[in-house]
Amino acid sequence: MSVPKPGQSMQIHSYKHNGRLHRVWDETTVLKATNNVMIGANDKALVTESDGRTWITREPAICYFHSKYWFNIIGMLRTDGVYFYCNISSPFVYDQGALKYIDYDLDVKVFPDMTYIILDEDEYEQHQNEMNYPHVLDQILKNNVNHLLRWIRQKKGPFAPEFIDQWYERYLTYLS
Repeated sequence: MSVPKPGQSMQIHSYKHNGRLHRVWDETTVLKATNNVMIGANDKALVTESDGRTWITREPAICYFHSKYWFNIIGMLRTDGVYFYCNISSPFVYDQGALKYIDYDLDVKVFPDMTYIILDEDEYEQHQNEMNYPHVLDQILKNNVNHLLRWIRQKKGPFAPEFIDQWYERYLTYLS
């Protein structure tokens, strides 16, 4: 898989299990890109929903994607601390200038004090039935929820105390 160079801009495309495009982030700056890990940043990014509606992100965000884990992590820098929004998703691929993944509805919101809540379990069950997720996929996703929760509790990866600040500082160097 080819990867972009740090400083380049890329789009992020989120799909659903049935192959339909779900959401597009128009512009994210690549901070690190390998075959296994992609870290990007954006601020006030234009987001387009599948129905054509658009909105703008409110704060700077550091985006962490992995090619082996079934989740991605968005660290949002707000005035009262870093909040994380974690999507249970397929591992990423980079294709035709865009990072792409399948969103599997389950989300984990992590607060600055590292407490968390699991979101959208009802939406997951609905889509699991509608799109006939295979049993093995259900097991993979649930195992990865547990893996993600261990990372949160252990402050590992993007949850490490300095991770978001360090990557945000790198992002600022591309803006000047």
